[in-house]
Amino acid sequence: MPDLLLELFSEEIPARMQARAAEDLKKRVTDHLVEAGLTYASAGAFVTPRRLTLTVTDLPKVTPDIREERKGPRADAPEKAVEGFLRATGLTRDQLVERDDKKGKILFALIEKPGRPAAEVIAEAVTETVRNFPWSKSMRWGAGSLRWVRPLHSILCLLSDEEGASVVPLDIDGIVAGDVTRGHRFMGGDAVSVRNFEDYAAKLQAAKVMLDPAERAAKIEHDAAQLAFAQGLEVVPDPGLLAEVAGLVEWPVVLMGEIEDQFLDLPPEVLQTSMKEHQKFFSVKNPKTGRIERFITVANIETADQGATILAGNQKVLAARLADAKFFWENDLRKVRAEGMEALAKPLEHVVFHAKLGSQAERIARIAALAREIAPAVGADPDLAEQAAKVATADLSSEMVYEFPELQGIMGGYYARAAGLPDEVANACEAHYRPLGPSDAVPTEPVSIAVALADKLDTLTGFWAIDEKPTGSKDPFALRRAALGVIRCLLETKLRILVVEVTQKHFPRHDETAKKLAERTRRPGTSAYGSLVRMCSWKDHQARSEAIDLLAFFADRLKVYLREQGIRHDVIDACFSLGGQDDLVLLVNRVRALQTFLETEDGANLLAGYKRASNILSKESWEDTAAPDAALASPAEETALFAALDMAEPAIAKALEAEDFEAAMAQMATLRAPIDAFFDAVTVNTDDAALRENRLRLLARIRATMRQVAVWEAISG
Repeated sequence: MPDLLLELFSEEIPARMQARAAEDLKKRVTDHLVEAGLTYASAGAFVTPRRLTLTVTDLPKVTPDIREERKGPRADAPEKAVEGFLRATGLTRDQLVERDDKKGKILFALIEKPGRPAAEVIAEAVTETVRNFPWSKSMRWGAGSLRWVRPLHSILCLLSDEEGASVVPLDIDGIVAGDVTRGHRFMGGDAVSVRNFEDYAAKLQAAKVMLDPAERAAKIEHDAAQLAFAQGLEVVPDPGLLAEVAGLVEWPVVLMGEIEDQFLDLPPEVLQTSMKEHQKFFSVKNPKTGRIERFITVANIETADQGATILAGNQKVLAARLADAKFFWENDLRKVRAEGMEALAKPLEHVVFHAKLGSQAERIARIAALAREIAPAVGADPDLAEQAAKVATADLSSEMVYEFPELQGIMGGYYARAAGLPDEVANACEAHYRPLGPSDAVPTEPVSIAVALADKLDTLTGFWAIDEKPTGSKDPFALRRAALGVIRCLLETKLRILVVEVTQKHFPRHDETAKKLAERTRRPGTSAYGSLVRMCSWKDHQARSEAIDLLAFFADRLKVYLREQGIRHDVIDACFSLGGQDDLVLLVNRVRALQTFLETEDGANLLAGYKRASNILSKESWEDTAAPDAALASPAEETALFAALDMAEPAIAKALEAEDFEAAMAQMATLRAPIDAFFDAVTVNTDDAALRENRLRLLARIRATMRQVAVWEAISG
């Protein structure tokens, strides 16, 4: 069975597009082949800066013959109906078959389609894929109409088996497929013809092209580590940069260069960021001091001088880049040492955070006040928490962060130490942004936690107050990430903070901001003015309403977070529906205990018993909360259930008060057997009205007892 080899050879493909392009090529071509009836054993896609390659193995030589039967109109149907059926099938009247049916004689068309050569189907698949390839950006060149990410030079398209190889005939905008490829731009020599994928890969390797991006990345990583190790150093890991650099070269040549002594005292993050962003260099550090002392660059060519000229040029360019960074660093340090972090933060008074929420300085003031309130709950010094909040974002106006925005927070920590501020304050400058993503660690120091929570809660309450909530897939202010950050901070540090209470207190502060902005704006005709006036008219109960609405948003984020850990969303609903569950640590402990209980036999059966009792009460529209009379219990099973409830109720309440949810579930489990026995032996809807009423009250007591733990109706099964 033949194998397919396809190469699309072009000018350099941007590194960020390569991995997605390889997957798109494989999916689009193979989907087309399968839809046309060409199955295959395996497919693989490869990419270098100048080529997209696809190999598909064990294709049939032709597609299967197709025999299709179509049912048409009745034999005595109007002539136009028959003519329409003939047009649809491409047959003549005498080629149709008549068959008896309940409605009389029916016309059937038997259509036979012979198989098509694989080369014909492949040509269609490649042409359709190339002409409709989903590049995020593409271009036209010359006089043609074809669009590609960069000018497409040639197409190699071969079908090969034991008997030999043949070119798949196709022509796309004047580019005719052949069996020729080219090696490295500078070291590859002349174009070469190939027979199959093995021959293709071997000849590319000989022509200084490593086809597999994973192989190129592995070589870069290995050679860089070896060069650093030989000098007693180590490469700073950067998987993103490694993938990008592997997409910039076809033949990686790893070189290590030196950084001038005058730049070695720059913060390592500055050196690393500058070299990565501007030059695509890897940082090499001294493991004993943590200083960045060398760099790794990856060339795309072997040279007679072993890369000395390349390194000299790179070091010259790097020196110019680092001179700028050193200038920014020294200017910022001079300011904070002379005037303090407050001077660095002063320009933020003129930076608008949001038109309806005031300036950055006004936002900082809100965060500082909230951090001071939160501090005692997290074991932080209120004065330090307030001080940290006031300077945590001061570096936003620094020259260094203006040049490298990704260093915000990190530089704030350096500047705070240079200004003589306590370590807790300096650490909070960096840590208060965390967590930035699902894999990022949460802050652990009390002051950092207080500022991180205050920052995120201010963001959430602020945008909730002006009705800028996430909708669908749109979340321009990253409010989902902020909520998840609050959740993770609370859960991973076991902090017991009531979210509604904190947010309710914080909502009214926006009224003052709104008043100032409204007075400043004085434009009653604008929608912004109307929003601000509405904000100013809020009362406490409205703030609480907003806080509760925000808590529901937290619940949705919590479901996502816990679902990833295997927790059922309906179990979360069952606990959250109790109301007042804004202590997230307590809520999650309850949720985990309930899910563990439901996974036991007792839990599953007790849930079934609860639903049976609840269904009976619902059918009766029973709302009576009067206590049932144990004296009216007649069978032993009913008496036993009264006794079980008398023992379980206080034990469950005591366990819940102690926040021992496992013990509460264990007490709940003692009700399983008495409830099962009661339903097996007792008829609730008996003819005796007094007995029936008492038994309904008993079911209501079961429901009330179990609802101390969760709202069981929310559990799905």
